Amino acid sequence: MALILNIETATTNCSVSLSKDGETLVLKEDYDKNYSHAERLHVYIDAILKDANLNLKDLDAIGVSKGPGSYTGLRIGVSAAKGLCFALNKPLISVSTLEALARQVEVNDGVIVAMLDARRMEVYSAVFDFSYNQIRETQAQVLDENAFAEYLEKGKVYFIGNGVNKTKTLITHANAVFVEDKLPSANEMSLLGYNKYKISDIEDVAYFEPYYLKDFVALKPKS
Repeated sequence: MALILNIETATTNCSVSLSKDGETLVLKEDYDKNYSHAERLHVYIDAILKDANLNLKDLDAIGVSKGPGSYTGLRIGVSAAKGLCFALNKPLISVSTLEALARQVEVNDGVIVAMLDARRMEVYSAVFDFSYNQIRETQAQVLDENAFAEYLEKGKVYFIGNGVNKTKTLITHANAVFVEDKLPSANEMSLLGYNKYKISDIEDVAYFEPYYLKDFVALKPKS
């Protein structure tokens, strides 16, 4: 039996789940449009364990969403996960943010494009087939009306994530399907984390860093 605590903070959704052998037992998340991870993450962790009548020492591993996504959000989630692993001497498992997001789409045809909003007309995206095999690497790409044309010409393309809002203003192809109002969640991390746990695919807690994809750029505050 494997009990894994999963932490997802790559976007505004502060999400925590507790899973047993790949099945989500308890899930707490906040689809607020503002970042609240610093205030709510540890509150959610405590609440999850209380709901399950478990203690931190009962966990077998800690899973964390590795990115890409918000620089600050990822730092908060990874720092919390690493702190728990150090304190409890538990293994750290990293889960692809975009793969977990793609798994919210259940279809029998076409491809899935998981995409997270970046600056201006840019998104972080990856492409998966309907069995969730990644068929195009993760990229930071600037969108235009020809984006993903090679997939749209072949069949249905299901776009999911907070990059959908800007994408649907550019892409009008009949094969484009926009799955709106979805963010990465710790719920889909349960199975992915367990699959890694079974084969001991774990991270070095001391050296693990989030997958930012791009360097962090600090913006000047508006006057």
